[in-house]
Amino acid sequence: MKTLKDTITQITMPTPYAVGDVHTYLLKGDRLTLVDAGVRTDDAWNALVDQLKMTGYQPEDIEQVILTHHHPDHMGWVDRFSRVQTIAGHPKLKPWLERDDGFFERYESFFKWMYKESGVPERFDSLLKGLKKPLKWTAEGKMTHLLEEGRLLPGHDEWQVLETPGHAQNHLSFFRKEDGALIGGDHLLAHISSNPLLEPAYSPGEGRPKPLLQYRASMKKLLPLNMNTVYPGHGKVFGDVNALIQTRLTKQEQRAEKVFRMFKDGPQRAYDICERLFPKHVESQLGLTMSETVGQLDYLESINRLKTSIIEGEKFYEMNG
Repeated sequence: MKTLKDTITQITMPTPYAVGDVHTYLLKGDRLTLVDAGVRTDDAWNALVDQLKMTGYQPEDIEQVILTHHHPDHMGWVDRFSRVQTIAGHPKLKPWLERDDGFFERYESFFKWMYKESGVPERFDSLLKGLKKPLKWTAEGKMTHLLEEGRLLPGHDEWQVLETPGHAQNHLSFFRKEDGALIGGDHLLAHISSNPLLEPAYSPGEGRPKPLLQYRASMKKLLPLNMNTVYPGHGKVFGDVNALIQTRLTKQEQRAEKVFRMFKDGPQRAYDICERLFPKHVESQLGLTMSETVGQLDYLESINRLKTSIIEGEKFYEMNG
């Protein structure tokens, strides 16, 4: 094995979310790079500064920030580094970072349509006004460098870009072939399965993304890579990666079978299933629970276990045959 030029250091910051701490990674190579930038809280910033000092650096030494995806706990302080001139990420991250008003209007319109089609009661309509609230935990900035499948990280040519959509439409992971290391963002976590989250299409006129199907494809895509170590966005660094992927795929298929059995009494809408799957959480976590539900329905439809029909603007699913 050749000597690795890049070194990687994990930096851990608190978040206000149930998922707990988030990790960013300091890459030392031709440039000093931070992969992801935590959440926009004083506690997170102080933790970042303290841990940079322990490695002999300070925020002014960071030369570029590379983002795995757009969620607030991963790009909160991207604008805080005075020396940074390069902010890199997937093209679909651009409207989130640059606060594209047209994109957010489509975002709200998408969920209005999606929830109506899914049979979500009107009492949840007020949630649509809060879709932009998480932006208070994140940064606004200018994307300077677009990363897509097969590219190399600027200043770190040992790391190859992998597009891994599912948890987010703009999710990227970074693979170092020499030692089988993966900086995986939220794509693979040791302790929990990542949530494939509903999002609108990136461009007007595109069909609705199906994140669970994307997530399964993104996991399968990693199997031939002989990965040895995953540096995740949350939880512990881990190995035995292919076994974990197979476990994730199998458990998802088992959950889908549970959903399928719910249709023995006849056609139902996505929200009807969501209520049955998550009776204790649907009221407080509609977005997460509906994403999970629609994902399982997309999967069952993709393997021809379910078929659909539209009745007065609402989509009904039923057993196929």
